[in-house]
Amino acid sequence: MTRHTVAPKGQGGRGAFHRIADAVRAAAPGDVVVIAPGTFTEAVVLDRAVVLTAEHGRGSVVLAAPPGDRPALTVDGPDCAVHGVTVWGADDGAPAIAVSPGAGLVLEDCAVEGGRVQARGPEDEESGTTALILRRCRLERARLAGLHLTGAVRARAEDTSVTGVDGTGVVLSGTARLEAARLRLDRTTGSGVRLRGSARLRLADSTLTGTGRAGLLLEEAAEATAGELRIESPGAAGVHVTGTARAELTDCRIRGASASGVVVQDNAVLDANGCAVADAGANGLLVTGAAQARLADCRIDRSAFSAVHLSGTATGRLTDCLVRDGAEHGVHAAGEARLELADCGIRNVAMTGVAVAEQAVATVTGCRIDEVATGIGVGSTSESRVEHTTVTGTRDIGVQVATGGTAVLTGIRITGAAAAGVVVDKGAEATISGGSVEDCAGSGVVVWTGARATVADLRIDRPAKNGVFLAEGATGTFTSVEVSGSGFPALHVGTGADPVFRHCRIRDCADALGTDEGAAPELDDCTADGVPLTAGGPAPAPAAPSAPGAPTAPPPVGTRPAAGTDDPDVPEESLEDLLGELNALVGLDRVKHDVGSLVKLMQTVRRREEAGLPAPPLSRHLIFAGNPGTGKTTVARLYGRLLKALGLLREGHLVEVDRTALVGEYVGHTGPKTTAAFNRALGGVLFIDEAYSLAPVGAGNDFGTEAVATLVKLMEDHRDDVVVIAAGYPGDMDRFISSNPGLSSRFGRTLLFEDYAADELVSIVEYQAAEHQYELTPTAREELTRLFEVLPRGEGFGNGRSARQMFQEMTERQAQRVAELDDPTADQLMALEVQDLPQPAVRG
Repeated sequence: MTRHTVAPKGQGGRGAFHRIADAVRAAAPGDVVVIAPGTFTEAVVLDRAVVLTAEHGRGSVVLAAPPGDRPALTVDGPDCAVHGVTVWGADDGAPAIAVSPGAGLVLEDCAVEGGRVQARGPEDEESGTTALILRRCRLERARLAGLHLTGAVRARAEDTSVTGVDGTGVVLSGTARLEAARLRLDRTTGSGVRLRGSARLRLADSTLTGTGRAGLLLEEAAEATAGELRIESPGAAGVHVTGTARAELTDCRIRGASASGVVVQDNAVLDANGCAVADAGANGLLVTGAAQARLADCRIDRSAFSAVHLSGTATGRLTDCLVRDGAEHGVHAAGEARLELADCGIRNVAMTGVAVAEQAVATVTGCRIDEVATGIGVGSTSESRVEHTTVTGTRDIGVQVATGGTAVLTGIRITGAAAAGVVVDKGAEATISGGSVEDCAGSGVVVWTGARATVADLRIDRPAKNGVFLAEGATGTFTSVEVSGSGFPALHVGTGADPVFRHCRIRDCADALGTDEGAAPELDDCTADGVPLTAGGPAPAPAAPSAPGAPTAPPPVGTRPAAGTDDPDVPEESLEDLLGELNALVGLDRVKHDVGSLVKLMQTVRRREEAGLPAPPLSRHLIFAGNPGTGKTTVARLYGRLLKALGLLREGHLVEVDRTALVGEYVGHTGPKTTAAFNRALGGVLFIDEAYSLAPVGAGNDFGTEAVATLVKLMEDHRDDVVVIAAGYPGDMDRFISSNPGLSSRFGRTLLFEDYAADELVSIVEYQAAEHQYELTPTAREELTRLFEVLPRGEGFGNGRSARQMFQEMTERQAQRVAELDDPTADQLMALEVQDLPQPAVRG
C-alpha cells in the first residue's frame, strides 16, 4: 500500500499533488490518498480501490464540484473509501456523490452538502450489486432526495443524519436494500423515507422529524422492518403502506401526524408490536381496501378522527392495545371490514367505543370500554360477537344494536351507563347470554318495535327505569333473567309485544310487571320477591303461621333493616369522630364552620326536647351551592351520619338522585318515581344533584315541575324522618328555589362550596398519593402548585375531580418513565418527579 499526499499549491513539499484527481490517477488499487486541509474544486473519479482521507480529520478538507452537472465524487470501482471529507455539490438537485453499478464505497465521518448521495445498482442481482456504507455522516441541503438507492444496491447507514432536503430524505427503489441504525432525518418537504419496487429496509433506533409528507412511505412490493423508530410531526401519515408492501414495526413511536398516524391500504400488510401513536390529525390507524393490520401491545392516544378506522374488505386485529382520548370513535369498522379486538382497552373517546357499520363484522373479546358516549354500537347486518367485555360509565347507551344490526353478547358487563344498558333498535336482533347490567340511568335492556332479543342468564341490578322494556310489537325470549332494584316496573311489555319470560326472578323493584293494552307476555315459573308472578302481577302469598322457634326469613337483598332495629356488627359513630372526619377534609373552611354551627344548634334543640321544652322552628333541609368536585356529596354523606349521631335521623344513610331518577318519561310516571326515590331515603338524606334541572329555563309543561310538587308534599308529610339536600351550580339554584312557593320555606339555609385553591388541590393529590403509596418530591410539589395556579377554571374544571385526574395522569407518566429503568428501587417506584407532571408544568 502506497501513501500519496495532496496539498494546496505552495504547501505539502516535494512530491505532493495539488489536485486530488492527480493523486488518484497515480494510485494503485489499495493505495491511500492523504489530503491536507483546504478546499479542492474538482470532480474526482474513483475507478479503483483507493482510499481518500482527510489528514486532519473531519471538516478539514472540502471537495467542491466545479460548475456544471458532474458530481464532486464519482465512484466506479469496488472497495473505495472516503474518510473525513466534506463534499459540496454544484447543483442541489443533482448527485454530489454518485456510485455506479457494481462499485463500492465506504463514507466515514463525511458531510455531503448541496446535492444527494446516489447509488445505482444493476437491474438484477445476477449482474452483481453496488455496495454503499455510511458511518457518522451528515447529508444536507439536497433537492429531490438526500440519499437515493436504486437497483441492486446493498447499503448500510450508521449514526448518519439527513436534513434540510427539498424532497424525500431517503429513496429506495428497484431491489435496493438498506440497513440503518441511529439514522436521524429532519426537515424534508417530501416523505422522510420512501420505498418502491421490491426495496427492503431495516431501520433501528432512528428518528424521522418534521417531514413534509409521510414519515415512512412503502409502495408497490416494498418491505420494511423498524424497531425503536421515532416519527415526530410528519406532514402527512406517520407510516403509509400501500400496494402489496409489508411493514413490521416494533417499539415505534409516532406523534403529531398531520393526517393519520398509520395508513395501510390496497393489499398491504402491517404488523406492529409495542408501538404508540399519539396526536394524529386524523385517524390513529386507517386500514382500507383489502389491507391487513395486526397490532399487539400498542397505544393510540388523542386522535382527531376515530382512533382506528377500517373500511373496504380490510382486516384489523388488535391484541392487548389501548385507545384513549379520541375525538370520535375508538374503533370504527365499516364496509365489509373484519375486526378482531382481544384484551384491549378503550377509554374517554367522544363517540362510540367500538362502532360496527354497513356489512362489517367485529369480534370483541375480553375488552374494557370506559368513559365513552356509547360503549359498543353494532349497525351491521353481519353478525358481530362481543364476549367477556366490560363497558363502564358511558355517557349514553352501554351497547346499542342499531336498526338492522345483529349481535351476540356473551358474558358482557355493563355498569354505570347514563342511559339504557342494552338497546336493540327497530328491526335488529340480539342474543345475550350471561353477564350483567348494573346501575344504568335508563332501562337495563330495551327492545324496540320490530326488534327481537334472546336473553339468558342475565343479571340486571338497580336500573333507574325498567329492568326489561319491550316497545310496541317487540318480541323475544328471556330465560333465567334476574332484575333487582329497578325504579320502574322490572318488566314492561308494550302493545302487541309477545315476549316469553321463563324462570325469571325479580327482587326489590318498584313494581314487577307493567303492561300496555294489547300486550301478550308469557310467564313461566317467574317470581317477584319469591311470590309467583302472573300476567296480572305477583300472586298473593298465603299466610302461614311460623312454628315456634323457627328462624325469621332474611329481608330481601338490598333492603335496609326496619326502623328501630340495630345491627350489632356496625358500631355506633360518635359525634366527636364525625366532626373530626369533617375537619380533616381538605379546604371547605366556610362549609365546616356552617355545618359545625348547625350541629351546635341541633344539639341545643335536642336538649330542649329532652328537658320538655318546645323546640324552636328549624329546617334541616339544605341547599349546597358549588361547582363540580367541591365535595358536596362527601359533606352530604357526613351530614346524614352527624344527624344520626345526634339522634335526629334513624339511619343517616344517603340516597343520591338526579333528574333521571325523579322524572318519568310520560304522563303519570313522575309522581310514583319521585315517591319511590323519596321512600328509599326515609330515615336518612335525599341528595338531589343538579337540582336546578328540575326547573329548566322555559320549562312549560316539563315533568320536572311535577317532581318538585311531589317533593314538597313528601317533605311536609315526613318532615321529621328525612333531610333533603338540593345541590347544583350557585347561579342556578335560585331558579330551583323559586320554581315552587313551598321550596323557599323548606330550604332555609344555603351552604356555599367554594372552588379549591391551588395548595388545596395539591393536598388532595398528596392524599391520593399517600393512599396508593406514592410520594411527591419537593420540586414536583412546587411545580404542581404552579400548574394548579395557572390551570384554567372554565366549564371543564372539576376541582377535586381534576386533582384526582391529575394524580392518575402522573402515575401513568411515572409508570412509563420507570419502565425504562433496568432495576428500579422501591424509592424510584414511589417517587413522583417533575417529569411526571403534564408537559405545561415542565415548560413553565
